[in-house]
Amino acid sequence: MSKFGLTLAVIACIALPGDAVAQSDAKIDVTGKWIFTVATDAGSGTPTVTLKQTGDSLTGHYSSQVFGEVDFKGSIKGKELKFSFATAVQGQSLTVSYAGTVETPDTLQGTVEFSGLGGGTFTAKRQ
Repeated sequence: MSKFGLTLAVIACIALPGDAVAQSDAKIDVTGKWIFTVATDAGSGTPTVTLKQTGDSLTGHYSSQVFGEVDFKGSIKGKELKFSFATAVQGQSLTVSYAGTVETPDTLQGTVEFSGLGGGTFTAKRQ
């Protein structure tokens, strides 16, 4: 390989990580009202979730026919978000946990788990 070719290869290797870091450092803000589409073995639903992001912290409100109205706390680090809340269904207490990624500024996707009793997937779109 010529010195010129080697120099270009080194510059490319040095430039790539910086570009990747710049893209991952882009400000993500999920604050707003979201419509979730949840699919589980037990059925599907479309809860409305209002998120408020302050730094790496999330707070919000979950509204659905199954779980009713529930406030929650969570976190967001980079493109990864998590939140959970405690609720009761037919007299049984359970924790509902969401974990997902920001796919675009207006879409989310991930998984949901119900106290280890089952789970499913979700997608969400900002309203």
